Amino acid sequence: MTFDELSVTVDQHPIVRELRLDVPAGEVVGLVGPNGSGKSTVLRCVYRAMAPSGGAVRLDTTDLATLTPRESAKRIAALTQENSVDLDFTVAEVVAFGRTPHLPGNRSLSARDRDVCRDAMARLDVLRLAERSVLSLSGGERQRVLIARALAQEPEVLVLDEPTNHLDLRHQVELLTLLRNSGRTVLVVVHDLNLAAVACDRIGVLAGGVLVASGTPADVLTPELVREVFGVDVVVVRHPENGAPQLLHSLSTLEVDPDGQRA
Repeated sequence: MTFDELSVTVDQHPIVRELRLDVPAGEVVGLVGPNGSGKSTVLRCVYRAMAPSGGAVRLDTTDLATLTPRESAKRIAALTQENSVDLDFTVAEVVAFGRTPHLPGNRSLSARDRDVCRDAMARLDVLRLAERSVLSLSGGERQRVLIARALAQEPEVLVLDEPTNHLDLRHQVELLTLLRNSGRTVLVVVHDLNLAAVACDRIGVLAGGVLVASGTPADVLTPELVREVFGVDVVVVRHPENGAPQLLHSLSTLEVDPDGQRA
């Protein structure tokens, strides 16, 4: 997938400016940046909740804007920040909605469709909840159900906006491992830079709607860039097992008394 000088303007205010970024097939690419930097807007252009003001998003050589909604849904699945389930469906029914692009007319789920849904629920650890009402679930459980629904679409590209929201540590790790091993192209917005460093093959950094850096986590997540973009001083160390850069926040500006308490 390629962002070809993508621009988005809302009420004459530029949100994203001439973004050029390649998302290689089969890789996990993270978008990071301060609040309001344009990350979610970029994702909305991929799953077509917004139309670019200029440029294009291309999958292979195809401009996504030329696809029908069904064709888009077969190739791209999204988890958005606005995702919610307010009706009293079971978990199995919600996940089965992911098969809709593959079901012309009113065709019922086939045996394969049911197998795809069952596998997606198992991968997200919600199979045991299949007959539960989605309204009865915790926030983290609902989040995993919605990700399972996206997997059930069997898309070429997964677009995820803050997918670790509401997830406990175990399920964060399991989700990031799943993304790395999925073989799919993944574009993900992550606020936690340490999670991004471990989960992503490449990272794009946005500030003020402009791509200010892109590359491997080791190339991008430097103290200088973090200070410039986020206004925070960090020390970068290497993870002892996988070598990924990990950021330690400097607390030098906080006064600490001899008992270890902040003054």
